[in-house]
Amino acid sequence: MLIWSVLLAVTGAFCLALGSALQERDAVRAPGHRIARAGFLLHLLRRPRWLLGTLAAATGVALHLVALSGAPLTIIQPIGVTGLLFAIVLSAVFNRRRVRAGEVAAGAAVMAGLTGVLLLFPHSSAAPVMPTGTAVLLVAAVVVLGAAGYAAAHWIPAGTRAVLLAALGGVALGTTSALARVVAAATASDVTAVFSWLTVLAVAVAVFGGLLQQNAYRTGHFAAAYATLLVVDPVTGAAIGTLLLGEGVPATPADRLLAAGSAVLAIAGTAVLARAKNRNPEAIRRPPENPTRPGSDLVHTNSGEVS
Repeated sequence: MLIWSVLLAVTGAFCLALGSALQERDAVRAPGHRIARAGFLLHLLRRPRWLLGTLAAATGVALHLVALSGAPLTIIQPIGVTGLLFAIVLSAVFNRRRVRAGEVAAGAAVMAGLTGVLLLFPHSSAAPVMPTGTAVLLVAAVVVLGAAGYAAAHWIPAGTRAVLLAALGGVALGTTSALARVVAAATASDVTAVFSWLTVLAVAVAVFGGLLQQNAYRTGHFAAAYATLLVVDPVTGAAIGTLLLGEGVPATPADRLLAAGSAVLAIAGTAVLARAKNRNPEAIRRPPENPTRPGSDLVHTNSGEVS
C-alpha cells in the first residue's frame, strides 16, 4: 500500500505542476493589460488548454488526497512539493529554453524549506469549527489585503509583481482550504452543512485567489509564482488553524526555530527564482500600459530599442 501511495503522490505532484504550467501559457497570451481584471477569468474559461490545465491540477490535488489516505503525512507531504521541480522543467520545455542549474538549486531550497514547515507544524485530528461571523471577517480581511496588493501591482516590476500576486493568491487559496476543512468536517456528520454561508465564502475567496494567481502567471515568471504559491498556501492554512481553529504550533523551542529557519530557506529560494532570467518570452514582448510608469515591463531607450 505504501508504494502505491508514493506513486500516487508523485503522479499528483506532476499533474498539479503540469496543470499550472498549461494555465500559465494561456494566462500570458490572454489579451488585455499587464494586470488583468475579473473578465480575464471568463476569457480563460473559454480556452481549452487552460481548462485542460485546470483539470490536470484538480487531478493532482485529488491524487495527493488519496495518497494521504494510504501513507503517513511525513512521507506524502515532502513528495507533494517535488511538483516545483516538475513545474520548472515543464515551463522550460514549453518555452523552449534550457533549465539552469541555479533554478534547480533554488527550487530545491524552496522544497526543503516548505517540507520543514509542513512537517514541523502539528496536524490536529479534532473537527475544526469556525463561526460564520469570524469567517466573514476573515474573508473580508483577505479581500481587502488582496485588493490593495492588486492595485499596487500596477507599479512594480514583473518579478516582484509575480511574487506579490502569487503570495496574495496563496493567502486567498489557503483561506479557502481552511474554510473547506471546516465545511468538510461539519458535512461528515450532517450532509446539509455543505449548504452554508461558509461554502459561499469559500467559493468567493477561491475565485478571488484564482484571479490573483493567474495574474501572477501572466507576468511570465512562472517558477517564482508557483514556488510562492506552494509556500504561502499551506503556511496560511497553518496560521488560520493555529489562530482560529485551535490547532497547535511546533511544540518545542527547537522545533519552532527549525520551522522559522525552514520558512526563511523557502523564502530565499523563491527570491532567487524571482530574480532569475527565466521569464516567458511572450510576457516580455507584451506592450506596457505606460512605458514611463514605474514597474513597466519594457524600457524604451533613446535609440528606439527595447530592453
